[in-house]
Amino acid sequence: MASSELGDHDDDLIIRRVSITETVLVSSALDSLQPPKVVNLSNLDRQCPLLMYLVFFYKYPTTSSADHSPLWSLDSVFESLKSGLEKTLSIWYPAAGRLIMTSPTDDDVNLNSNLGGLNLLCNNRGTVLAKAATAVQISELGDLSQYNDFFENLVYKPPLPVFDDQEGDHFSQMPLVAAQVTKFGCGGCSIGVGISHSLFDGPAAYEFMCAWASNSDIKQIQNELDFIIMDDELQPKPVVALVHDRGTLLKMVDNYPCHDDDEGHSAAAIDHLYQLIMQSAATVASTYLLMIKSTNDDSRYVHKTFHLSSAFLKCLKKQVVGDNFSCSSFELVAAHLWKAKTLALGLSTETMVCLQFAVDARNKVKPPLPRGFTGNAYVLASVALTASQVVDQSDHKAIVDKIKEAKKSVTNKYVKSYMEGVAAGGSQQTSLPPLKELTLVSDWTRMPLHKVGFLREEADYASPLVAPVPEVIYFMQNPKDDKGIDMRIGLLPQYLDAFTRYFFTNTCSVTSVEM
Repeated sequence: MASSELGDHDDDLIIRRVSITETVLVSSALDSLQPPKVVNLSNLDRQCPLLMYLVFFYKYPTTSSADHSPLWSLDSVFESLKSGLEKTLSIWYPAAGRLIMTSPTDDDVNLNSNLGGLNLLCNNRGTVLAKAATAVQISELGDLSQYNDFFENLVYKPPLPVFDDQEGDHFSQMPLVAAQVTKFGCGGCSIGVGISHSLFDGPAAYEFMCAWASNSDIKQIQNELDFIIMDDELQPKPVVALVHDRGTLLKMVDNYPCHDDDEGHSAAAIDHLYQLIMQSAATVASTYLLMIKSTNDDSRYVHKTFHLSSAFLKCLKKQVVGDNFSCSSFELVAAHLWKAKTLALGLSTETMVCLQFAVDARNKVKPPLPRGFTGNAYVLASVALTASQVVDQSDHKAIVDKIKEAKKSVTNKYVKSYMEGVAAGGSQQTSLPPLKELTLVSDWTRMPLHKVGFLREEADYASPLVAPVPEVIYFMQNPKDDKGIDMRIGLLPQYLDAFTRYFFTNTCSVTSVEM
């Protein structure tokens, strides 16, 4: 159910010609059926409690003679999204909760909380849904795949938690899902969605949004049109029971047998990250110089999307590894971009460089996680080499082999060590110092985000906003070429031209690439 408006919006909320006109809290329609309880989070959930944002763009239909204006009115879309979210939260109920800090001494039986740290209180407090409008036309934004500062105005951003000594529970006021529907002057809409990474990982967030879209049937308010059946191909529905409890991961850490030879063993990603931080510290003369560097205008990352067509990927594979060499598109592009980035940085030959990428651990742990598991189940695999070992290779075969080895290294023991390493570090990835020698890749190609049909059809584009770690490189499915890859990369501006040159020089015709 939706509460009344959170408050009046004054001129401060009119940002760059986007005006928020209404904001409501949306909670489950089945509030009475789900008593409050605490879901104990794993260390994987606790790595990044901030919201991650996506903006879905839907251009107003121009190919049909039908009058879409009633269905696409701001009020109609807003009410449909609100109704669909109420339904969805009855099953995905943790999304309406709040993060809380608990201690190991908490013994409230009703809340079922027995583990200290950051945990999830399922109390149906509600998600935030905002209504907004702008005179801007979608066409004015240009290529929607290219990040634009204006996109930041198309999502609702709750106030960040304030950390001070007076208030110990910093997250209890922050919603875990915040969304904003914005009507453009051309008649099109955007739907910006922010989801806490402590709540869901990528695949779970994707399924949550698909379920929400499926429940948000767009209807004409005046009931002049018949009820519309949603297209099943655009709206994948859950076929298995959802499992919000993190018990399997928590028990694995507690019960996995520890052998003598495990002493001192840690996940490669944790070791390599520590080595990079030490290397970075050693090259900085003082903390003062580091602060000066971080405030320089050049420290602002530039985010660029490269459209790598399936034809380009086929050509690239032939040139850098050969047709008879077996590798995935992910392994191919990751190896190629790592080499191009290392060349662009102009590092000394003995400098350590590191490639890290997310690996789904759902089937890596023992026992495997349930199919409907909605928590975070990704760990980072890692490859570390010297700059010369990366750039001096005549082809990419050795680098691809290293990537394959890193993937295979993610076992039950690795996941346990990784979770323990994250806990021992006591800090989230969001607090990492700038590490230009780190190449961090997140593969979204198995999540066709543009097919999340909030408006009964595919989005023209689904664009991620800047992540808390701006160096993250996203591999996304190209809406016009399902075997192609849209590669979104963040680089310091002084390296972008060099990276582009090294990535595309002596590979394939640029006609297979859009930039």
